[in-house]
Amino acid sequence: LGGRHLPTSGEVTLDGKSITRLEPHERVKLGLGIKLQVASIFTGLSVRENLWLAGFGRLRNEKAAERRAAELVDWLDLSSRSDDPAGALAHGQKQWLEITMVVASEPSIVLLDEPAAGMTGDETARLASLVRLLGRNASVIVVEHDMEFVRALEAPVTVFHQGSVFASGSIEELRRDERILDIYLGRHEPKAA
Repeated sequence: LGGRHLPTSGEVTLDGKSITRLEPHERVKLGLGIKLQVASIFTGLSVRENLWLAGFGRLRNEKAAERRAAELVDWLDLSSRSDDPAGALAHGQKQWLEITMVVASEPSIVLLDEPAAGMTGDETARLASLVRLLGRNASVIVVEHDMEFVRALEAPVTVFHQGSVFASGSIEELRRDERILDIYLGRHEPKAA
């Protein structure tokens, strides 16, 4: 979906337009937000400067980017750290910063790859709140293995297995699905005769 690998078949569309052969940056220009597992921020720049760059990339106007960065620092609740180097932030804060940088591009769809990886319980809870808030203005697709985080999102879940959709439903429904337990927990209990 992000464009790093071209599909061998099928088509990827965004707002009715084929983006199958587009590069990731071209997809972003059309409204796709991408946040990979490892935070990709400018560690030597301040929190505000990171957000300014992300806003400028979309708005192409310095004053508008300044306003957008100020709004996003408040949205992120990092006003007290806005002038600190982004590299000085805690792990979870770096992840939140990058998600907020994605928000600055005003995407219609956001892809998040294992955003809760390496976070503490409190950081994960804050992340779930940010993702739910993000979901008010964009469709959000999260690839995640932390089931408590997935539960906190309060969203429909789709399980993939061997490249295909295997099951869909609420997290509670899927946790009771014996087929999923067999696959993901490696259970191989003998079947009753």
